[in-house]
Amino acid sequence: MKKLAYFLLLLGLCPFFTATAQSWQPAGDHIRTPWADQVNPAAPLPEYPRPLMQRAEWMNLNGLWDYAVLPCDQAYAKPDGQILVPYCIESSLSGVGRTVGADNNLWYSRRFALPKHWKGQRVLLHFGAVDWRADIWVNGIKAGSHTGGYTPFHIDITDALQAGDNTLLIKVWDGTDTGFQPRGKQVSKPSGIWYTSVTGIWQTVWLEPVSQQHIENLRITPDLDARCFRILAEGVERGLVEIALKAEGRTVATARALAGAEAEIQVPDPHCWTPDDPFLYDLEVRLLADGKLIDKVQSYCAMRKIGMAAGKDGILRLTLNDKPIFQYGPLDQGWWPDGLYTAPTDEALAFDIQKTKDWGFNLIRKHVKVEPARWYYHCDRLGILVWQDMPSGDLHGSWQNTRWYQGTEFVRSAASEACYRKEWQEIMDYLYSEPCIVAWVPFNEGWGQFKTLEITTWTKQHDPSRLVNSASGGNHFLAAGDILDLHNYPQPDLYLYDAKRVNVLGEYGGIGMPVEGHLWTPDRNWGYIKFASPKEVTDEYVKYARQLQEMIARGFSAAIYTQTTDVEIEVNGLMTYDRKVDKVDIPRIRAVNQEVIQTLP
Repeated sequence: MKKLAYFLLLLGLCPFFTATAQSWQPAGDHIRTPWADQVNPAAPLPEYPRPLMQRAEWMNLNGLWDYAVLPCDQAYAKPDGQILVPYCIESSLSGVGRTVGADNNLWYSRRFALPKHWKGQRVLLHFGAVDWRADIWVNGIKAGSHTGGYTPFHIDITDALQAGDNTLLIKVWDGTDTGFQPRGKQVSKPSGIWYTSVTGIWQTVWLEPVSQQHIENLRITPDLDARCFRILAEGVERGLVEIALKAEGRTVATARALAGAEAEIQVPDPHCWTPDDPFLYDLEVRLLADGKLIDKVQSYCAMRKIGMAAGKDGILRLTLNDKPIFQYGPLDQGWWPDGLYTAPTDEALAFDIQKTKDWGFNLIRKHVKVEPARWYYHCDRLGILVWQDMPSGDLHGSWQNTRWYQGTEFVRSAASEACYRKEWQEIMDYLYSEPCIVAWVPFNEGWGQFKTLEITTWTKQHDPSRLVNSASGGNHFLAAGDILDLHNYPQPDLYLYDAKRVNVLGEYGGIGMPVEGHLWTPDRNWGYIKFASPKEVTDEYVKYARQLQEMIARGFSAAIYTQTTDVEIEVNGLMTYDRKVDKVDIPRIRAVNQEVIQTLP
């Protein structure tokens, strides 16, 4: 009856929600993806946002909020209008489409009421990501703050809640390229390979009821050599953790551990995860205290081992589950013409990954951006390997790419260095349990690169289960990390070689073709080289792939083609920015890509 009463209360409010939703329209006149018309302003991105740790009860706060843009010295008083969360204010799908700038704060406000059956539980307020600094008040009470534009965070707001309506107020400041914080390709004045700024909330906001003692996070480590999974339920101070491992609905193994101890689940005959066979085990994790169930989460995991080993020719190769694998895929920047950092829908989020599979690739390099948890889930279930970049920031320093680095490393301020370390560690911790991620990339093309040897060692120590590609594209140090990564446009080239590391081509290609009616800026576009037809683009792509194939025997063990889609004025994508036009002959591309991957035995 309580749930029915709550449903009737929501039903009674439907005219309000409908009227409000009808006032929303996408902003601006830029091109949009096919999914823009599917965005429901009453419930955008309704999917559970954290597939690796799901609970039955939660409340999605996405939707229309009040907002205001005010100078940094002014407090929030009244709204400028409404914004559709979680799309950033600069985006079309926000319904606003305006910039904020470093001199202003972006304010958000909304009301919410909790279900009555949540009474007696702790309530967590979750943010998928807010760029960059967020301060949060609940009912006028300061609840917490967070810095970092790419990682989830939560606040226990229980003690600030009241019966009936509650008010949530959020202040966001983002300096974009005026500060040192990680910001990827965002700039205040977009041009060339630099894109529109992203300010504020850009991932799902949600509420979740939990017990006083509850699981904060699951740290899952597969160990193929030992035939086991090691699982730590983090944040638990007392009680007993019970874990069941399931394969296609059947329990295949169980384990128990005391709070704070790492459980080991033995799997005598593990089903290994690969891009061709992305098998996922299901997990059920229960927390008991004094014999009573106080928390339960659903999760998943995959048995896979990342490594490198010398082949019969003596060349170090990347390995997956102790077998050599040529890793090949596109540079994926994760930008959308309508949502900027945020895909319009979950279907859109998965679309680019499925297209990557359709093109015959097995890898994505996620370039100077971190995605929502559901993106990595789609990679896990579809079978795509991922190199994860650290979003660049503090873009100073020199870049040398065709020889070993002989320059003087950039010296960051103490605040800049602390910011980098904090956010990179949070990113690694956030994504640690994702099976798809096989390599960390701390630096790209010298952008803000500092203390390379130290950062590489620290990254490897923080996560010894993955490879570290310390300096993608340049400023190469001998013996720094596991990978020597070369960049060359447009054709592939093997101009340096390190016998003690895996050698890869971290960027090449960039074959451009502007498609009329599908351009971000019709009178201004850019590509490394340009062609006029899909046949010409495909012919050039195949030519480069054949050149790459010859270089595999000489030492290359992976390659990244630029890029998945056009992005703003860049027109070198395999498909247009709006995802409506393929610019290549897919069967030909798929065939040659599979040949390249299968060059290694």
